[in-house]
Amino acid sequence: MSSIQVFEHSFLPIEKGKLEQRHFVALSKLNALHNDKYFDLRHNGIKFKQFVGVIQVNGLTIEILPKIDNDGKEKSVWHTALIEMLRVTRKLKVQKVDEAHVKKQQIHLLDIYFEWFLNEVQLLLHQGLIKQYYKETGNVKALKGKLEFAGHIAKNLVHKERFYTTHQVYDKNHLVHQILAQALDIVCNLSKGNYLYSKCKTIQLDFPEVKPIKANESTFSKIPKNRKTAPYETALAIARLIILNYAPNVQSGNEKMLALLFDMNSLWEEYILVRLKQVNNDLSILGQTKKEFWNGVYIKPDIVIKKSNETFIIDTKWKNIGNSNPSTQDLRQMFVYNDYWNSKKAMLLYPSTSNSFDGFKEFTGREQECGLGRISIFKNGTDSLDENIGEIILNWFGVVE
Repeated sequence: MSSIQVFEHSFLPIEKGKLEQRHFVALSKLNALHNDKYFDLRHNGIKFKQFVGVIQVNGLTIEILPKIDNDGKEKSVWHTALIEMLRVTRKLKVQKVDEAHVKKQQIHLLDIYFEWFLNEVQLLLHQGLIKQYYKETGNVKALKGKLEFAGHIAKNLVHKERFYTTHQVYDKNHLVHQILAQALDIVCNLSKGNYLYSKCKTIQLDFPEVKPIKANESTFSKIPKNRKTAPYETALAIARLIILNYAPNVQSGNEKMLALLFDMNSLWEEYILVRLKQVNNDLSILGQTKKEFWNGVYIKPDIVIKKSNETFIIDTKWKNIGNSNPSTQDLRQMFVYNDYWNSKKAMLLYPSTSNSFDGFKEFTGREQECGLGRISIFKNGTDSLDENIGEIILNWFGVVE
């Protein structure tokens, strides 16, 4: 198992011993399956877009890391930062990153998700797996349930002692366990050769034998939600992530691929929203509220802050604009948000290598204002994420007491 770490928007060339032609072909199929949104194909390699995370294909693991242009920080720093951002936004459950073993370079993001899933299944095994009722159609030796006449005549013309019925069964071979078993198979398949493989095989030995299935998006909508299945929610959520992003046979060939990728624009927005909500105050802080703009078209600022009768808008942009002004399009967007939400102040918030805010400036001839905030996610002079950026941003609005 070989691995490569790259930054978002970087170019990865085809190279023997790294990204080989067979990997390139497999990744092109994966990208086509997702409408070419993850990266651009070049004749001699791959140009990544704004998606970060991890891809595993045919024994190669590619970890795509976020980066603020020219920040000078090593890949290991951004590896840790990405894990922490996923943890804060609850897309990943690990201990505080600076205390966890995930700092080791040989531990990849995919391993962390796999270990999280295995730990959840292990916990369920210790607590005791549930039984459920489900319907089964087949031959039985005693008449029970509903006799299926057509099937009974077709299958039991000779065997008069059998009955072909649809009947209820109460055991552990039900949809919830079938989904977990499928995810366990994928984890075992993709973790061969690393420290998780033996743990996965041990859990499989303890797991009940269930009917194999090929779950898809609609399968997960059939999972019953009740008191008995409540302890399974986390394990099923991770299983869904693993199964729906696993592509064992994309179009043709036998490539085994799994891609856990996150749009950095969305992750940045969610991260800022969580950090703002962590500040103790009497503010109402909402994400993605929307209003109709025109003929069924809606507009939605990333973050809406309310204090008493005042409303403030934040729109996050994951791009480092340096000392440049924001684009005209971005400013027009903020003007419309101010107008529709009756807000006096709006802010465009960009990542940067240091914090800077020059105050709010009026739109010409209007009372509404817009500010340009540049903020570093790292503490000054360190490689650790700054937990207080929410307070810094709210101070710029003057709403923190």
